[in-house]
Amino acid sequence: MIIGLTGSIASGKSTVAQMLKEYQLPIVDADLVARQVVEPHSETLQQIAAAFGQEVIKEDGTMDREKVGSIIFHEPAQRKVLNDIIHPAIRAEMLRQRDELLRGGAEHVVMDIPLLFESKLQHFVDKILVVSVTEEIQLQRLMERNQLPESEARARIASQLPMSVKEQGADAVIYNNTTKQSTAEQLKKILQHWAVI
Repeated sequence: MIIGLTGSIASGKSTVAQMLKEYQLPIVDADLVARQVVEPHSETLQQIAAAFGQEVIKEDGTMDREKVGSIIFHEPAQRKVLNDIIHPAIRAEMLRQRDELLRGGAEHVVMDIPLLFESKLQHFVDKILVVSVTEEIQLQRLMERNQLPESEARARIASQLPMSVKEQGADAVIYNNTTKQSTAEQLKKILQHWAVI
């Protein structure tokens, strides 16, 4: 079974990913893949340099994230150019890693995709597990974790699909509002129900 793990910013998805690792489940991590596809000398990085100029590449051959960020932040058209280069590369690499794990004998693979719904990648997976949290707790955790003022934290939360929409698209939801113990128990029940463990 291919399990899609998703949530929203500060919902505790990383905590659940860690718990899934403890069950020895292999994980394809979209955030990690996003970094891998722009490693020095990668085809993707060369395409980015061709689109935005050599100045977005640092001396050590890595992508200058701040420069790229400042270009695309104010320019929606430029952001689309970047996304059109990066997103297909990330998708292809995620599928490559997933298929490699399956060929290697993995029975179940977790695909950790923060923007699963936003990127419309539901077809990549068999079941969707959403880590959810109340808005108050999400706001509080995000402000504490990233040292953000409330207005900035609210803006970041608003840039993603509402939790309620993600919950509707889920096969199972973990409510990560209280203790780690409670989250772990919910996860175990879901995995047992899906006959993963």
